[in-house]
Amino acid sequence: MNHENTIRVWDIPTRIFHWSLVISFTIAYLTTEDDNIWHIYSGYVVLALVVFRLLWGFVGSRHARFSDFVCPPREVMQYLRSLLSGNPKRYTGHNPAGGWMIVALLASLLLVTISGLKLYAVEEGLGPLAGVTIELSVIGASHADGDEHEDDDDNEEEEFWEELHELSTNLTLLLIFLHIAGVLVSGRIHHENLVKAMITGRKKA
Repeated sequence: MNHENTIRVWDIPTRIFHWSLVISFTIAYLTTEDDNIWHIYSGYVVLALVVFRLLWGFVGSRHARFSDFVCPPREVMQYLRSLLSGNPKRYTGHNPAGGWMIVALLASLLLVTISGLKLYAVEEGLGPLAGVTIELSVIGASHADGDEHEDDDDNEEEEFWEELHELSTNLTLLLIFLHIAGVLVSGRIHHENLVKAMITGRKKA
């Protein structure tokens, strides 16, 4: 496909963010052993990328902005119905369903990284959240005063953050699979290579 038949859609920062996130999340997922330095630092990279994307969603180029692809629920449902009919409207940027998938992925990744940082702080006393108290009603229930209860509190807190980290990771994996499926279905219906578009930044006019 030559450039005469295409238009620029995805800017360079958006494309770098996308593929950097794919790589860093994959590394983090494959290195889940305790105290694995690759897991820890790839988690930091994921968090930095998510924060960047949240900011870029307000100040980036047209199709990178949330205002371009975060649509009302009614419009999302209309798009999904048209998708089932096999004749959906083509969007230059993210379609309404894809737009909300981006928001859901960013939210789940934020939960994954924050819970991971807090777990790291509770287990090792390290990281930016070490010494930061986050009040949780599920583990903040009243205990009688006394040192004998401190270990129980610490164990409950560690278990909470570990379960939240695992749950949010599994949720993120589910969203990733749905995202990939959506990309394949949309690309097939509209006869365009959306993966290539995220590499070159260009889509057919």
